[in-house]
Amino acid sequence: MPPMVTPFTENEKIDEEALIRETQFLVEAGVQGLTVCGSTGEGYSMTSEEISSVTALVKDEVGSNLPVITGVIADSANIAIAHGIAARKAGADALMVTPVHYVFKPTDEGNFEYYQRICEVVGLPVMIYNVIPWNAISVDLAVELSRIKQIIGIKQSGGDMHGLADMIIALGDRISIMSAIDDMLFPSFLVGANGAIACICTIAPKLCVDLWEASESNDIRKCIKIHKRLLTLWRVIGKGDMPARAKEALEQIGRHVGPGRGPMIQVSENTKAEIHNALLDTKLIL
Repeated sequence: MPPMVTPFTENEKIDEEALIRETQFLVEAGVQGLTVCGSTGEGYSMTSEEISSVTALVKDEVGSNLPVITGVIADSANIAIAHGIAARKAGADALMVTPVHYVFKPTDEGNFEYYQRICEVVGLPVMIYNVIPWNAISVDLAVELSRIKQIIGIKQSGGDMHGLADMIIALGDRISIMSAIDDMLFPSFLVGANGAIACICTIAPKLCVDLWEASESNDIRKCIKIHKRLLTLWRVIGKGDMPARAKEALEQIGRHVGPGRGPMIQVSENTKAEIHNALLDTKLIL
């Protein structure tokens, strides 16, 4: 389920035509769902109105054929609920909600109350986006959160295969565990992840679909070949300014999505060259 980029115009407005093109491209690649307004989609920079607009455009395009999950990246329950209600009214099938990410860390009780309030007030299914390193959702807390009926899954991020494996052992028979460990999707599938919501799936959707299908059919040799190609690309994309690098990669592939929003400024010429070489090595461009 690729986390889509949000195309912007040069003045940082949502580029609706580019967003529809991206949606069509990903659907044609055979993905099994779409996520919008997540980290890759710069959802942290978006208003409730913009989140509503992006959700509606993508959902209108795919209809009932694919689920659309809308990201909620906020620092208070009130703002998260406002974003969630906007997404629900726009047709989102579920939310993907990060813990709060400001410098302070809530208690486990505070995190539980945060998710419980969002679930109760918004009324949509919720996937926990476990990505904030100083406010990580532990396995024990995830078990407690899974008792909330609207909690349907966890997107495990942060490059921690151990954490992913522990979540799968503890909760894999109760809710969906999705991998966001871009350079380790193949091992993620081997240990039982139900799929992936990872930036690499947006840049190379067909390769990631092929990887999933090969892992499901136990074609290990094919999986290893695809894994190596994806690893080469992610080593260049997976840096601190990842959204800007992802957009540059898409531009070079020929998928025009415009600039990132400040402070995600355009990458340097040296970085452009690194991305170009990685795309050549990965055979995503010729």
